[in-house]
Amino acid sequence: MKNYSHCPICFTQTFTEFLCCKDYTVSGEEFSIIKCNECGFVFTNPIPKESQIGNYYESDDYISHSNTTKGIVNKLYQLVRNYTIQKKIKLLVSLSKERKLLDIGSGTGEFLSASKSHGFDIQGIEPSPNGRAAAKNNHNIETFPEEQLAKYQNGTFDFITMWHVLEHVYHLNERIEEIQRLLADEGHLIVAVPNLMSHDAQKYGKYWAAYDVPRHLYHFSPKDIDALFEKHGFKLQKILPMPFDSFYVSMLSEKYRSGKTNLIRAIYNGLISNLKAGKKQWSSQIYVLQKTMH
Repeated sequence: MKNYSHCPICFTQTFTEFLCCKDYTVSGEEFSIIKCNECGFVFTNPIPKESQIGNYYESDDYISHSNTTKGIVNKLYQLVRNYTIQKKIKLLVSLSKERKLLDIGSGTGEFLSASKSHGFDIQGIEPSPNGRAAAKNNHNIETFPEEQLAKYQNGTFDFITMWHVLEHVYHLNERIEEIQRLLADEGHLIVAVPNLMSHDAQKYGKYWAAYDVPRHLYHFSPKDIDALFEKHGFKLQKILPMPFDSFYVSMLSEKYRSGKTNLIRAIYNGLISNLKAGKKQWSSQIYVLQKTMH
């Protein structure tokens, strides 16, 4: 296991125990989540070593890598994903006429494939060999392991997207510095992550599926995203909702809490979470950030 000795955002070295959560997807192990005493950032600690973390993704239940349609939850996930991909592309088109796109954590390639068909010049990074193989087999798109990032020239991309990826990144500050380097001046970074402050997070506590330990190394609030990216030369332009996530997360959370997929209760709790979200406390959120610093 690897222990963080300091907070990844403010580098303070004093923490408070926040929660103990179970890995319901793969191992059944329990992991501690701690909170920084200075800035309040919440993160999993200790975590598996980087060489071992891949073992915690080896599951047919890990949808973004397996692309399975087994069971009602997975079928719903696939339907919603197709709709949300189109919304994501509309967002990019609304921000700039430029079209050079890098998707980090591209999974099985659906977003990249749709982006390509809308005229984007695409590149994809995917650590999982299974994900890369699926992108090639299903969409004839070649994606690359993370080592490829270092090979791209400065200012290559107009857009970099990370859809539910930042929470998985081992070297957080180094990765954001790399993104800073790769983005063109005034280029956009789009980050989607679960929101620790959402109603469904409060409702389910240690059973909240979006804690997803140990795969999720960090558990972000809007304040954390703003603070983290500001210090790396990004300006937070807007926060957008991902309204379907509350339902999906509530379905999984119900299963973790009671052992059953209680669809009615999950839909109710997902709806309540969305109604209570206001402008920036949705279950998951999209953060539109713009590079400000040369």
